[in-house]
Amino acid sequence: MSEATHYEVVIMGSGPAGLTAAIYASRANLRPLVIDGSQPGGQLTITTEVENFPGFAHGIMGPKLMDEMREQARRFGTDYAYGEITSVDLSERPFKLMLDGKKELYTETLIIASGATAKLLGLPSEKKYMGYGVSACATCDGFFYKEREVFVVGGGDSAMEEANFLTKYATKVTILHRRDEFRASKIMLDRARKNPKIQFMTSVGVEEILGDGKVMTGVRLKNLKTGKVSDHAGDGIFMAIGHLPNTKLFQGQLQLDAAGYIVTKKSTTETSVAGVFACGDVQDSVYRQAITAAGTGCMAAIDAERFLERVKAEQNDLVRQE
Repeated sequence: MSEATHYEVVIMGSGPAGLTAAIYASRANLRPLVIDGSQPGGQLTITTEVENFPGFAHGIMGPKLMDEMREQARRFGTDYAYGEITSVDLSERPFKLMLDGKKELYTETLIIASGATAKLLGLPSEKKYMGYGVSACATCDGFFYKEREVFVVGGGDSAMEEANFLTKYATKVTILHRRDEFRASKIMLDRARKNPKIQFMTSVGVEEILGDGKVMTGVRLKNLKTGKVSDHAGDGIFMAIGHLPNTKLFQGQLQLDAAGYIVTKKSTTETSVAGVFACGDVQDSVYRQAITAAGTGCMAAIDAERFLERVKAEQNDLVRQE
């Protein structure tokens, strides 16, 4: 990181959205600063092979894809700071950011690409086999489970949707739910129940992800009514218990929806504060794909560039009037 403290563009987040924004902003000669955040490279760094990102006919490893994007942005002049933004003040421009509680940064525009975090069970074995049988995205990883048997954890619409999607590939999908009743809407639940490939196990908790040290081989479940513990073989488990947008810093400063996602104006990445833009999973609760995140990252950089041009034009007009 350079010694500069005042930037035209600061980008919070270094996943597909943040790095695409950096590529476009740096090519516009805005010399953006990317703040890596708590997970440099975003969620793709815990993904094994990515086969649905255009341009890679034979797929590419998630960390490799992010390394390539990072170097591409660096080549055009992007600067990087390792660490997290611990506080923000969006009450006036330039916006004030605090890096790791130590260094003050100022920026004329802010692009928020801090993403969303999949809710997980918190098991050590879950972390161990993440990307090797454990996933939080059926759309991303379902293809790898052709002719396999998998589990889906959850009881809401997301779980039903993930389970139905996975039946395109898997021979059997078992939904695991801690309760007897489901939060899912009737139409989504009925659709899952009518699917012959989907089975249900209710009143069960996942005690452990089983594996051979390399890949997952099954799950250990506890019947929450009887206390009985049993092992079940399986090739994959998908967590569908929700996502948390990383927006805690912006509560009370930006308009958020009921789930905490940043609200952006239609067909733009503009937020409720002029000069602040949001892209990727932090404002997208629907698609949550690397390619859609990258697309909105491009939009955010263009929106920021146009905003800065508009501000400069207005300032020049004022000077001429004087």
